[in-house]
Amino acid sequence: MKKKVFIITPIVIGLALVIYFFFFQGNEKETKFTFIEITRGDLNVIISSSGTIQAIKTVDVGTQVSGKIDRLLVDFNSQVRRGQLLAVLDTVVLAASVRDAQSSLDRAKAQYDQAVAVHERNKQLYEKNFMNEVDFIASKTNVQVLLASQKSAVTALERAKLNLGYAYLYSPISGTIINRSVEQGQTVAASLSAPTIFTIAEDLSSMRILTNVDESDIGQIKMGQKVQFTVQAFSDKKFDGEVTQIRLNPNVVSNVVNYVVVVNAENKDKVLLPGMTATVDFYVDFRENVLLIPNVALRFQPTEEMTAEFTKNREKELANLPDSVKQRMQSQGGSRQSGGGMMGGGNNHGKRKGINRVWYFDENNKLQMSMLFAGLTDGKNTEIARGRNLKEGMKIISGIIEGNTPVTTTSSNPFNPQPQMGSRGPGGRGF
Repeated sequence: MKKKVFIITPIVIGLALVIYFFFFQGNEKETKFTFIEITRGDLNVIISSSGTIQAIKTVDVGTQVSGKIDRLLVDFNSQVRRGQLLAVLDTVVLAASVRDAQSSLDRAKAQYDQAVAVHERNKQLYEKNFMNEVDFIASKTNVQVLLASQKSAVTALERAKLNLGYAYLYSPISGTIINRSVEQGQTVAASLSAPTIFTIAEDLSSMRILTNVDESDIGQIKMGQKVQFTVQAFSDKKFDGEVTQIRLNPNVVSNVVNYVVVVNAENKDKVLLPGMTATVDFYVDFRENVLLIPNVALRFQPTEEMTAEFTKNREKELANLPDSVKQRMQSQGGSRQSGGGMMGGGNNHGKRKGINRVWYFDENNKLQMSMLFAGLTDGKNTEIARGRNLKEGMKIISGIIEGNTPVTTTSSNPFNPQPQMGSRGPGGRGF
């Protein structure tokens, strides 16, 4: 009987050890943290938009008369001077109209001369009472009517000559032909509007960009504001520009009110071409050599265990302080906390405007929390305007990993209150 008990006892002990390590030790997971580092550098707050590159001044050259294109003297990209002949329409019909108008004028002149001679004779007869007054008035009226006909014929001849002159298309400015919409031999018809034959850009060494900025960001755009932009053809190169006009006429795109902002840019190398799409960054504000913290740290929210640990550490620290200091800290902490605890609540309630919390471990590996006043942000990093115990190189908690599983402990908005003016990220959007 004793031998049987001796054999069973090790088996029971072994099973107990297996159960303990499997069910109890296996459930203990190590909590790991992810960290970011406080850095020092420059911060640019920008508003991003896009627009189309255009020549500063373009002129459409059209025709006021209908006809067939007889000659084309320039082509795409041709350099032209002011007054240079660009194209000629067929002049056969127009020249015939001039000759017809000239004939009408000659006939009107002859009729007028005849009427004047007759009227002079009738005047003598009327003075000698050989013609009654009614016939004399009719003779005088006939002279005036034929004079009006002569003037009308003169006007018709001038119009015919002008139309003949319109068959010759001259350049109104010096520049570059960027578009030609007809071919030689093609017939163009001028009716209510003049058809466009050429488009001329005056100077391609300076370009402009028409960008759309929505109403939430237009208040931060100013005349003379510096701009940088890129184009897809030269994605690794940044071009400089300047805001020259903010147009007051609103455009509604997808129920969003936009305003056109005109940006001028130098193009001395002629690498910017009309029609290119430019991605424009408006520089709204700038901070130089300031403490920067990634926004992910501002969105971190501690777990209940972390809050409890921090509160316990704070209570121990307060217990060793003089009563006067303790009361002052408790009164300050009570105004910042929400529902109890020394500013360690895991929610966002009770935060004052512009204030955030960050969490870290001190040199004694104790969990600590620090308040900071946030300044400008570019959407990725935020300026630390003021921060207690925060300095360059500090490791700040940005997340928690339990075992191998990341745990989301961030809030949807790093600033529970409204961020400061100008704290918009790229594209003028907030967090």
